[in-house]
Amino acid sequence: MKKALLTVFICLCISAPAFALDGNEMLEKVDRNLNPESFEMYRKLINTESDGSKKEFVMYSVKKGKDKIASVFLSPASEKGRSTLRVGENMWLYIPNVGKPIRITSLQSVTGGIFNNSDIMRVDYSAEYNCEKVEPADDGHILHLKARTNTVAYDRVKMRVYGERLLPDKLECFASSGMLIKTLYFKEVKDFGGGIVRPAVIETDSPLYKGYKSVIVFAKVKAKELPDEVFTLNYMSKIEGLRK
Repeated sequence: MKKALLTVFICLCISAPAFALDGNEMLEKVDRNLNPESFEMYRKLINTESDGSKKEFVMYSVKKGKDKIASVFLSPASEKGRSTLRVGENMWLYIPNVGKPIRITSLQSVTGGIFNNSDIMRVDYSAEYNCEKVEPADDGHILHLKARTNTVAYDRVKMRVYGERLLPDKLECFASSGMLIKTLYFKEVKDFGGGIVRPAVIETDSPLYKGYKSVIVFAKVKAKELPDEVFTLNYMSKIEGLRK
């Protein structure tokens, strides 16, 4: 009897790593490795047209928890003061002098270019996706993600993560038909201080936008405690006041 129990124990110990490799836990670690739970950041978004012309936007953003993010445009002058808010699957755009915020969707884009609102107003991946399968890859893993609801911008995402820090370096985003919509590349890992070490650049291209390219450059990413009132419609005109 003791020998049989010992055999079962040894088998469980040998198979333990397989149980430890839980896809959704890994996805949550990816989220936290990319950002603190509550933080602020600056981003420059650069859209390159097929003719080589460029348009740049600078945004200040704050995020709290898994699914709340608010941003305000600092430049260009034509966009200054516009702000966005996302709480869960709900998104709004505020335009000064227009009045109340306007509802927008994940597949629209407040900046044009290849990045849509879901990319620009990124909440935790684990808030939008369930990991169905983990596949080994060179120096890391490939996470096969399925949208939790049909309102998510991409039905499926194939995320490649690498290293002990489990940082993403490539995301392939697919429609429900299986068509590749776009690919995101995470580049230039940087130490932002405060234990935040993450890619400072995200590039994207798409077979739907031949010759076009969009890039987001991150700066001054740091933890910041934020009250819940920041992520309300009434606060959208005040977001810039959070900057110090």
